[in-house]
Amino acid sequence: MAVLFSDEWMKSYMEQWNADAELCDALAQIGFSSVIGYGFEGEDQPRGQISVENGRAVSAGAYTSEDLNWDIRCSDAQWNKWISKPPGMMGLGMAFTSGKMKFKVGDYAAMLKDPRMAGPFIKTFSVMGRA
Repeated sequence: MAVLFSDEWMKSYMEQWNADAELCDALAQIGFSSVIGYGFEGEDQPRGQISVENGRAVSAGAYTSEDLNWDIRCSDAQWNKWISKPPGMMGLGMAFTSGKMKFKVGDYAAMLKDPRMAGPFIKTFSVMGRA
């Protein structure tokens, strides 16, 4: 199994992202295009990144100084917990308010208030579990 957020893992995540029609279609409907970084709390930069255009992942790999629209950080234990058992809306809200999930870039509150974005965001955790 590849190391979480490594180049190999991120490429597998991209394949799983694009294989999930429900995720891609929901994001395409709102014209979602972003570069998303993933990493661990306490580190200076994310470990991996995925670039999404109109809902579909177009590239992914190790982070190499890309400009990010989102930069999401948690502890290794928290990421692994959510990858094995994806959280719901309440679990994510609790993690954000308690500081277990941090957004170094991106507006978490605005995203959660928009169900067209919140649902797909939650879906990404189950997609991670298949990477």
